[in-house]
Amino acid sequence: MVLLGINLFFGAQIYLSSAHASQKDDPYESYKLLADVLEKVRNEYVDGQKLSYQDLIHGALKGMLNTLDPHSEFMEPTKFDELKHDTSGEFGGVGIVVQLTKDKYLTVVAPMEDTPGYKAGIQPLDRIIKIDGHDTGKYALDDAVKHLRGEPGTEVTVTIERPSTGVIKDYKLVRASIKVDTVKDVNGKREFTLGENKIGYVHLTQFGEKTSGDLEKALKKLNDQGMKALILDLRGNPGGLLEQAKEVSEQFLPPGTLIVTTEGRNSSQNSRYTATRHKPRIDMPLVVLVNIGSASAAEIVAGCLQDLQPITHAVVLGEQTFGKGSVQSILPLADGSALRLTTAKYYTPSHKVIHEHGITPDIIVPMSDELERDLYYQHAPGGMETLDEKDKERVKEARDVQLDRATDLLKGMLIYAQRKPGASKVAAAK
Repeated sequence: MVLLGINLFFGAQIYLSSAHASQKDDPYESYKLLADVLEKVRNEYVDGQKLSYQDLIHGALKGMLNTLDPHSEFMEPTKFDELKHDTSGEFGGVGIVVQLTKDKYLTVVAPMEDTPGYKAGIQPLDRIIKIDGHDTGKYALDDAVKHLRGEPGTEVTVTIERPSTGVIKDYKLVRASIKVDTVKDVNGKREFTLGENKIGYVHLTQFGEKTSGDLEKALKKLNDQGMKALILDLRGNPGGLLEQAKEVSEQFLPPGTLIVTTEGRNSSQNSRYTATRHKPRIDMPLVVLVNIGSASAAEIVAGCLQDLQPITHAVVLGEQTFGKGSVQSILPLADGSALRLTTAKYYTPSHKVIHEHGITPDIIVPMSDELERDLYYQHAPGGMETLDEKDKERVKEARDVQLDRATDLLKGMLIYAQRKPGASKVAAAK
């Protein structure tokens, strides 16, 4: 009898616990709770008369999406419009790509070349702790971006903490119209000339709507000059459009080759992206340069070319990449707003996960923060003019050790290829 009583007691407890959990996840009860809170705020909040239902709902949606992960967000109509401008390659701002990390720091993924943030010397992994004196710890990601952007010619002050040194510094930046050429040569231009070693160089600064087409034109210029090997520089590239990552990758692959897969919670989010381009591909020794500023679409390209090394002849060189490998689907809503929702993760052809892991180079060549900063000043327009004579001399002599190592590696590969049994006499004579 006692045993039966115990069974009945525990059975009742389990039932009540299950019923409570079921009620807790009941959508209708939750909708009712949300409606009750809306009405209480409207009726009891001291300034409730100034709030519209849309204000409250948009605030609730922002909070909801911000609890999911650093990349999901609710975008009001103005923010959604800004996103459309981003992919078209033109907007007003300081040219800093940012994200919120797990510990809620507003962190620089990479400054975009030729922009105010880049010219000021802001670096990947810098933390933006204040914008115009306001603590960014209270900002959602879209709020931070909204404060960084604005009309060209207006000023914004960002307070940067550099984790590697602990130094905190204010940067007064003048916003500009950000029009970035995403495909550049070694001098930051679009001339694409070959040196005597016949090794080409192309730097992709991000993946915008015109990147793959501009890359194809650059590679044609280099090929017409007799290119024998290529350096594809993805350092500081924060990513961009998935379709562009596919179209860039397939310029090095035969048709039908797997480039990347996405896998999500639902089978509808699982996709395979393969090369569909039916044009002559780049088939020569290749070094892909990456660093901590290489993220998202840049990691897709680097991971693909690395995995398919027997086909691409690619060696990935540099430092571990950022590790941003999740898929954000844009879901437009009826009032002109939209959700940016993480719906899947990217996997390389060999099924390596990119998210929170990044791409590990085949050859790791570290670069110190000091050298990276000197190279920024060396290449940034007007950068040298901001330095005193002692610093100018040091910066002038700075060498890009990763680029030098890539060049030496390709020279060795070309010499070895010429000396292999069966290499043509004509090729050897050259």
